Amino acid sequence: MTQSSLHYLLERVGNLLRERARSIATREGLKLAQLDALVYLSRANRYSDTTSGVVDYLGATKGSVSQTLTALERKKLVDRVPDPSDGRVNHCRPTSKGRRVAQEAFPSELLEGRDRPELERELVSLLGDMQRAHGGRGFGVCGTCVHFNRVGRGHRCGLTGEPLTVPESRLLCREHERPVLVDAG
Repeated sequence: MTQSSLHYLLERVGNLLRERARSIATREGLKLAQLDALVYLSRANRYSDTTSGVVDYLGATKGSVSQTLTALERKKLVDRVPDPSDGRVNHCRPTSKGRRVAQEAFPSELLEGRDRPELERELVSLLGDMQRAHGGRGFGVCGTCVHFNRVGRGHRCGLTGEPLTVPESRLLCREHERPVLVDAG
C-alpha cells in the first residue's frame, strides 16, 4: 500500500465517521463539537473528565469548551460534579441519556469481526505520532500507559498512586504516556 492510498483510505473512513456523527448530532439538536465533547467524556477517566481535559482533547479554547459543557448540561446530557478534594474542579459526567447518545456515535456494528491487534497498534502509533507532530497531548487508555501498574488482582496509577478499577483502566486519560519500546535485537 502506498502512502497516498493509505492517506486516502484514512481520510475516507474519517469522513464517513464524521458524517455519522453529524447525523446523530443534528438529530439530538447538538453541534458537532458538543457531540465530540460528550463522546470524549463518556470515555474519559476521573483524572480527565474536566473542562481542562476536554480542552486538551479537542484542542479548543477554554471559553468554547465551557459553553459546550453548559449546553450539554442544559440538555441533561452531562452532570457537573464537584471534586471532593479540590473545590475549584468539576467533573463532567455523562447522564444515562448522554451515555446512550455517545455510544451511538461509535459504529461498533461496522467494526464487528475486524479486531486486529496489529492494525490497532499501527493506528495508535500513527495517532501518537500525529499528536506529537502537532503539539497535542497523547491521550490513551490507562492499561497501555507507562504509569499503569498491576498490583495483585488490582490496578494502580503510578502517577497518582491511586487504585484503579478494571473499568477505569479502559478509559482515556490526559496524563497517558506510551511506554518506550526497547529493541531487543
